[in-house]
Amino acid sequence: MKGLCVFSGQAHPSLATAICDNLGIDLSPTKFDRFSNDCLYVQLLESCREQDVFIIQPIVPPAQENLMELLLMMDAARGASARRVTAVMPHYAYARSDKKDAPRISITGRLVADMLSTAGANRVLTLTLHSEQVHGFFSVPVDHLNAGKVLAAHFMTKDLSNAVVVSPDLGNAKEASRFARMLKLNVALGRKQRISDDKVIIDTVVGDVKGRDCIVMDDEIATGSSILELLDRLRELGARRFYLACTHGLLTKNAVRKLTGAEDVIELVTTDSVPLVEEKKTPKLVQLPIAPLFADAISRIHKGESVSSLFQ
Repeated sequence: MKGLCVFSGQAHPSLATAICDNLGIDLSPTKFDRFSNDCLYVQLLESCREQDVFIIQPIVPPAQENLMELLLMMDAARGASARRVTAVMPHYAYARSDKKDAPRISITGRLVADMLSTAGANRVLTLTLHSEQVHGFFSVPVDHLNAGKVLAAHFMTKDLSNAVVVSPDLGNAKEASRFARMLKLNVALGRKQRISDDKVIIDTVVGDVKGRDCIVMDDEIATGSSILELLDRLRELGARRFYLACTHGLLTKNAVRKLTGAEDVIELVTTDSVPLVEEKKTPKLVQLPIAPLFADAISRIHKGESVSSLFQ
């Protein structure tokens, strides 16, 4: 790992430490402060001249603070003569803003991608973008990881003889189908209409779910409104039990309590791409580590090896 330097913002330092442990290196120190006028101050406390620099910072709440922190760190690394700067974003929050679905709004996913490049990102490493088209918003190379194998490995330890994978909407159908193939299961699809940020309608479920255990698979769960609406439709169709699975468990407000409160919900499974406070953790909530996946990807990028081979 000669010539490799890893820094972390304040969004998810425990994940950054775990990634460095898997790489067998120390996490490089960074100083964070705030001026009296509320402006952020960031200083990289280790030389990165001619180093391959990776800066780990998921864009999670408070999203604007963490995004600005990442921009400052990349600009500092570029100004310190880093050979290459890679923005490592286990969660890219603005990926949900990927199209103009109302008048006079910003396609923020593209805007933030431009900001990252301007700040000094030569490369981006991220995980399970909300939609594949966001990949094309970046003007620098993007390595787009997928947590499907991590989630599938967890469910392979269970009895899946009577299970089916269910996607809440058609937009996630391709990913849900890929996940179902890993588990050798059939897939069912919901038809969703979003009314607002926390209100959706799912009027149809295509696929056989009667008497089945349903693994409800989505890319991220925030308020949980889509999942709760889907569970109501699945119960009406005679589904038996539910496992909820997602890559990014944002689980805002009281989503954990609402999702895991029902007796027929057995587990809520997510990765640790997003930090969770202790108050949100319950016996039904399972967080799977993604540090080994990111460490492997960082090692391959640093050595000039294929990253796509991770998913073959």
